[in-house]
Amino acid sequence: MTAAIGRRKRRKLKSEINVVPYIDVMLVLLIIFMVTAPLLTLSFEVDLPSSQAKALESKQDPVIVSVRLDGQLSLKLPEAKEPAPMDAAQLQAQLAALAAQDKNLRVIVAADKAVAYEKVVAAMDVIKRANVEKVGLATDAR
Repeated sequence: MTAAIGRRKRRKLKSEINVVPYIDVMLVLLIIFMVTAPLLTLSFEVDLPSSQAKALESKQDPVIVSVRLDGQLSLKLPEAKEPAPMDAAQLQAQLAALAAQDKNLRVIVAADKAVAYEKVVAAMDVIKRANVEKVGLATDAR
């Protein structure tokens, strides 16, 4: 009996993973999802009214108010190439005149991330005093 035990070879353990069953399961799940995905979209017919209205063709570029690191304000109009530096009173007067001409005037406040929050809020106060309703904020403007 001891001779029979001694003759057996010890089997080495395999250190690799058999991935075939995982691939089979994945393919079955893929087929199931491909079959069920078209069934998941619920749709119904809607009879929409027709209209002769045209889309707005002109998108107005916004006016950009820049706040520099030292607190200096500048105004860039859509047709201008470079922003014009000005103080708060001049900026308010200019924006008030533009807002009087166009009630849908859009103004964007652009400031570098290093500008103090207090200076950006002061610029937004000037814009609000000029009766501009649509104000946005852009950061990291150079």
